[in-house]
Amino acid sequence: METVNIHEAKTQLSKLLDGVSKGKPFIIAKAGKPIARVVSIDAPEAGQVRRLGFLTGQVQVPDDFDRMGEEEILAQFGVDDAPAA
Repeated sequence: METVNIHEAKTQLSKLLDGVSKGKPFIIAKAGKPIARVVSIDAPEAGQVRRLGFLTGQVQVPDDFDRMGEEEILAQFGVDDAPAA
C-alpha cells in the first residue's frame, strides 16, 4: 500500500482518490508516521471475515430445487416430454 505525506496528499488528492476508486488504497503519513488509511467506501472493513453458512437456519432450500422449472427449461430446448422421475 502506497504511503504519501500530507503535502503530497493535498497536492495530488484527485489523482490519489482516482486510484482509490480503482482499488488502490493509500496511507497518509505525517513526518513519516502513518496517521490515516484511505480506502474505497465499499471496501471490507479491517478484520471483517466473510464466512460461509451465515444464513444457516434462515433459508430453506426446497427438496426439488434441482428440478424447479424443469418443464419450462425443457420446452425452451424443444424437448416435449420430461424424463420420468
